[in-house]
Amino acid sequence: MRMRPEELDELASLRLRAPRAEPERRLDLRSTVPAPLQCSSLLPGILCPRRVSVNRSPLPFAAVARTWGELLGDERAGDDGDEQRGGMLSRLRDSLSRSRQALTAELAAATFDPGNTADWERLEEALIAGDVGVPATAELVRRLEARGELPDLGAALAEEIESLFGEPSRLQLGGEPTVILVVGVNGTGKTTTIGKLAFRLREHGHSVVVAAGDTFRAAAEEQLGVWAERAGAEFVEGGRGGDPAAVAYDAIERARRDGRDVVVVDTAGRLHTQTNLMEELAKVRRVITSRVEAAPHETLLVVDATTGQNAVQQARLFKDAIGVTGVALTKLDGTAKGGVAIPIAYELGLPVKLIGVGETLEDLRPFDARDFARALVA
Repeated sequence: MRMRPEELDELASLRLRAPRAEPERRLDLRSTVPAPLQCSSLLPGILCPRRVSVNRSPLPFAAVARTWGELLGDERAGDDGDEQRGGMLSRLRDSLSRSRQALTAELAAATFDPGNTADWERLEEALIAGDVGVPATAELVRRLEARGELPDLGAALAEEIESLFGEPSRLQLGGEPTVILVVGVNGTGKTTTIGKLAFRLREHGHSVVVAAGDTFRAAAEEQLGVWAERAGAEFVEGGRGGDPAAVAYDAIERARRDGRDVVVVDTAGRLHTQTNLMEELAKVRRVITSRVEAAPHETLLVVDATTGQNAVQQARLFKDAIGVTGVALTKLDGTAKGGVAIPIAYELGLPVKLIGVGETLEDLRPFDARDFARALVA
């Protein structure tokens, strides 16, 4: 397993920018002051400085919550019981099994030697091949090196991955009504994500209106209507080829008239290269903002984990274009690229708020950094 030339160049650039410890000397694990280690034989002459302390400055967001009650700010909801929580962790581990196998196939934690440059090279390659991304890989390796000895590489790596995600946060549900705009390319699972989210909102006492803003795709409104009915949500549609901004407007007016407190707006799947659709999405946002102060209160981007680094690129482009506030990462149960959650958070500063690990209502879950990290590598 070898890194691509562009990944080597990026990793080398990151290493060159890292501060160096002087003077250079051979590694001695018995020393109380660890020596610098050459990062990789792929990058000759570039040293990975070992530091005693690790800068754990917070990311520009608070990461995701452990339970639906925490995510939705429902103080009445109790914590998940140990049995339920254990079941969810087991389900997550099963869903991430392919990602975990891909990430750990090149690593033999029992024989990992912090003094062996080949072991660090294998770790770097495994992380990058697992779609963790070059910047996050460099940061994880730096933090692991700062620990000195590593008696349990898997546990240490899980702890450092968890730390990249920050502290739990909530979906912003303080609007009157709250407006959640859901965006993404076709095939990512937007429709099912909206239906499952509406179900959970209803379960926690919210009254929900679902707006079928995808007026382009054949059968999109019908599919969303079925999910809205299953969730017990009101449904607003505008007809095939209609104006999505008008659908959003009507949904907000319906919510105000009927006293509903959350509006979830679907949008047509689009790519950043589809200028007309991106402009239309901007129009939908303008209409929402004109009707409700500070809306949309959440802009959730749904991305397909099976697309790997393409998901990171999608998140970057949508963030720049419309101001994404969180990510729903779907199809984790069918991919070996589950590590993509890490660069979305670390490189882009976007919290992964929801994950999809299957087809049932229970398979959309609030993202939990600790459980995710443990399921991915430990």
